[in-house]
Amino acid sequence: MSLAEGTGAELTGDNDNVFSDMLDLGRSARAAARELALASCEEKNQALLAMAKNIRNDAEVILSANKIDLERARGNRMTEAFIDRLTLTPDRIEQMAKAVEAIAELDDPIGSVITTWDRPNGLNITRIRVPIGVIGIIYESRPNVTADAGALCLKSGNAVILRGGSDSLQSSTAIGMCLKRGLREAGLPETAIQVVATADRAAVGAMLSGLNGAIDVIVPRGGKSLVGRVEADARVPVFSHLEGLCHVYVDRAANLDMAIAITLNAKLRRTGICGAAETLLIDSGAKETVLRPLILALLEAGCEVRGSEPVCAVDPRVKPADEEDWTKEYLDRIISVELVDGVEGAIQHIARYSSNHTDAIVTGNEEAAARFLRDVDSAIVLHNASTQYADGGEFGMGAEIGIATGKMHARGPVGVEQLTSFKYVVRGSGQVRP
Repeated sequence: MSLAEGTGAELTGDNDNVFSDMLDLGRSARAAARELALASCEEKNQALLAMAKNIRNDAEVILSANKIDLERARGNRMTEAFIDRLTLTPDRIEQMAKAVEAIAELDDPIGSVITTWDRPNGLNITRIRVPIGVIGIIYESRPNVTADAGALCLKSGNAVILRGGSDSLQSSTAIGMCLKRGLREAGLPETAIQVVATADRAAVGAMLSGLNGAIDVIVPRGGKSLVGRVEADARVPVFSHLEGLCHVYVDRAANLDMAIAITLNAKLRRTGICGAAETLLIDSGAKETVLRPLILALLEAGCEVRGSEPVCAVDPRVKPADEEDWTKEYLDRIISVELVDGVEGAIQHIARYSSNHTDAIVTGNEEAAARFLRDVDSAIVLHNASTQYADGGEFGMGAEIGIATGKMHARGPVGVEQLTSFKYVVRGSGQVRP
């Protein structure tokens, strides 16, 4: 049984055997990538629609597998936020299937013309989109990433090797089987999407090595320790998906009701996602009108508030914040709150502590908004909207592999276009270079 063909049972072979099996995955993925690069849009869409159908038809199988993962996670006393990320429900499975269908509806990026121009010597040069090749994705605890990533890679003509966290092994494997059947039903190679069915960490090391040139790029999606290891050890390019240390800044010109609604949504809609706000910044010029209502709204919603001294003075339930709080991704019902000196103070605080993921300003002052949107150097900046919109689906991309926080090649939601490269096609009429 290969690592991509199991039912999710953990394999216990030694590191040499794991590495050998991973090399087999890499070779089969490379062969599949060559076929996918030539697949038509209709063939890829047929596979995607079959995948969505299989996810719906196998909902009970997926939920049963997820139950095993959840029981193990609870036995290991994982946090509430972790359990939320891991949990699948009938509604979440339906949303997973709908996301795959939404990806099928996207324009096929492969072969599209990015730009074209003519040279004085008569040469015509065209830059067109092509697949990257084989994508390696290493992620933690969110089994829906299996479907999102597999579908996005297929649509963009890439083969993919998916290595989910050991905590979601059963769920990811069950979802992966739905994807493989969809490929088979469409006549595409099943090895175009492979889920690594082992919790052995040697598999991660093998992927970071590049599998003898089989993997073209690695995408890590998870916490700081995972991303740090990938960036330190990878021998292939990395699309970094760093932690979401997201901020909401409430300006003195903000509408109070809007500020409360956005803050509560940004923090509490789902606390375990990377777009959840972790720090609330409030303009000191709005201290008398905004600070107390915002703090009380958070506390009454069941959110723990940690703040600087002026914030603690608002209510005895507020806990003092220390330096670590400004750099912590809580992924929980906890938020740190600080008063800042206007939009400039907010920009300075974000520049010092942000992970360059997603930051928002709430204000009715267009000049302040323009300054914030221009000067905050994050992948996503928002005006009068919740940070929880940091999501490829909400951007119209169908889904995402992650939010890239680096600046090379991909930044922000990584969708089908970000999973492509390009090549130059040059057409002449007999030109030779003097």
